[in-house]
Amino acid sequence: MSRKARNHNGKRFKKVAPNLYRDSVGRYYLLVKKSGKQFRRSLKTTDASLAKRRLREFLDRAGQLSTDGTHSSIRFDELANRWLASKTAELKASSAYRRRSVLKQIMPYFTGRLVRAIGASEIEAWKINRGANLSARSWNIDIETLKQIFDYAQNTLKIILENPARMLKRKRQPKRGAVIPSKEQFRILLGELRNGHRSTGEAANFVEFLAYSGCRQSEAAHIRWRDINFDLNTLLITGGESGTKNSEARTIPLFSPLRRFLESIRARKRPLSDDSLVFSIADARLQIIRACERLGLQRFGHHTMRHFFCSNAIEAGCDFKVIADWLGHKDGGVLVAMTYGHLRSEHSAAMAKRVTFDASSNVGIEQNVIRLSA
Repeated sequence: MSRKARNHNGKRFKKVAPNLYRDSVGRYYLLVKKSGKQFRRSLKTTDASLAKRRLREFLDRAGQLSTDGTHSSIRFDELANRWLASKTAELKASSAYRRRSVLKQIMPYFTGRLVRAIGASEIEAWKINRGANLSARSWNIDIETLKQIFDYAQNTLKIILENPARMLKRKRQPKRGAVIPSKEQFRILLGELRNGHRSTGEAANFVEFLAYSGCRQSEAAHIRWRDINFDLNTLLITGGESGTKNSEARTIPLFSPLRRFLESIRARKRPLSDDSLVFSIADARLQIIRACERLGLQRFGHHTMRHFFCSNAIEAGCDFKVIADWLGHKDGGVLVAMTYGHLRSEHSAAMAKRVTFDASSNVGIEQNVIRLSA
């Protein structure tokens, strides 16, 4: 935006202060050169004082940019890999795997591009070419990953002033109702699994444990006999080396069906040591799906059994907060109430039908008693 260019354009822009320009209708713009890059943008105001304040704020941010040139030519693929390497150290293995998977999908749209040259137009191109084909869940994971990558460039490497993905907004994900088998469906599913060969028999044990404990699949897979205290009537859930979802171990009671089930397994298997795993499998998904298909049931999974546990606990009158503690939730029962609250209403309505007495019926009984007495 040189003086010559402004003269050629009919003096549309007028320099009013260092780095500050005003156009013919009074709008203010900034022109700043920093670390070999020129920044030109509207300050979105016609007020001189506000324009100067916004210019100072921009200069303050620009002053934080790295000046040693170490990462000035870094390209997106290198940036993304550096970010992932730093992030992996603080993530669980499953979360790190998900980030790597997402990155493989994002990478082709930005590979080879200078990070400093990626702006709103490049993000818009990604949005049009990939974003339009994504489900709400995949879209949210993608934009969260993009934002974190550019945040890393802005706040850690200090090579960009602003996050070009900051304007991307999350999509609202449709809530799916919990699939909860009836007690009869649970019984016939177990029967179908136990009538199969050895692997389906172990799958039946795994499914039954999930339904009686409310554990997640990964938590159940790492239960060892040393975690079960029959004297104290407790079960310690650690999640093994990878930990639980919130990285905190928890202790739950040995509910009556859970205790009977574990005692029967111990009697049958006779584990060699307390360090032995309770289950020889860590995944029963395929066996569950095939059994459901043979029985004509809707497709159930590992998490279905967690729903089944919750529904039974609610029908038994257990408090939402207590159930949340058993499940390993840290929200005091909010998620349980949101997900399963309707079950309590249904159970309450069913129980209400048992209440049949009223004043008129009592009066009739009293009159009959009087007649008999007479």
